[in-house]
Amino acid sequence: MSKSPLCVLTGASGGIGQAMAAALHDQGYRLLLVGRNELKLAQLSKSLGNQHSYITADLATIEGRDALVHKAQKLGGASVLINNAGVNQMASFDHQSAVDISKTLEMNLLVPMLLTQAFLAQLSQKDSATIVNVGSAFGSIGFPYYASYCASKFGLRGFTEALKRELSDKPIDVLYLAPRATDTQINGVLERAMNTALGNHMDSPELVAKQLVKQLNSRIARTVIGFPERFFAKLNGIFPSLVDNAISKKLVIMKQVMKQTNKGAQHEIL
Repeated sequence: MSKSPLCVLTGASGGIGQAMAAALHDQGYRLLLVGRNELKLAQLSKSLGNQHSYITADLATIEGRDALVHKAQKLGGASVLINNAGVNQMASFDHQSAVDISKTLEMNLLVPMLLTQAFLAQLSQKDSATIVNVGSAFGSIGFPYYASYCASKFGLRGFTEALKRELSDKPIDVLYLAPRATDTQINGVLERAMNTALGNHMDSPELVAKQLVKQLNSRIARTVIGFPERFFAKLNGIFPSLVDNAISKKLVIMKQVMKQTNKGAQHEIL
């Protein structure tokens, strides 16, 4: 009997990653869980069953990416790659350090690009393969105090779209999943205060995982989770000045929340 398809899931030790792992397990995938927190990965793998594997790796290094690719090959080769790991920081741009800006762009854009490139040979060997890049609603809507984060997610969305078209003659689907604010540790006290002040809804990790499974099964190329985020993403692409005006009216509220701190804390999905 043939083995079930292998799915490589980065950021598996984070809140969304753990929910995704459980949902993918229920769909019959074998999982290769990737992150930096070995204890969380081991606990997650054990809770799901002995058919799954995990590896701790720093994906920002070539050694970490090579170790992951080699591990997946030993397990029969990946059929699905889900680029979920990333970082998030809410801060005024003039208070972000050069290190924080570089890390945001590296983890949210460069690492998914390099990891995807490293896995293309494996994925190409399968009769059917899938790449899912987990972006954000802020990959379509530029939002105050998220300049670096938006830049990284706009870039990831553009990379996904370009690669999808480049691989359109191959049996590899390239999908883009854009969650909105989610109730996990990546959203700290400041982010939660901002969402409360603006009346923004926060989804559960399980809802995001459910949307991932739906997208994998339907092969829908682009999924933006939630309303009004989905509407504003479309509106921003057609009439960005309308979104400029709508957001500018809320800027005074945002500034009041930001006065709680002069700089935001960077949170990781690892």
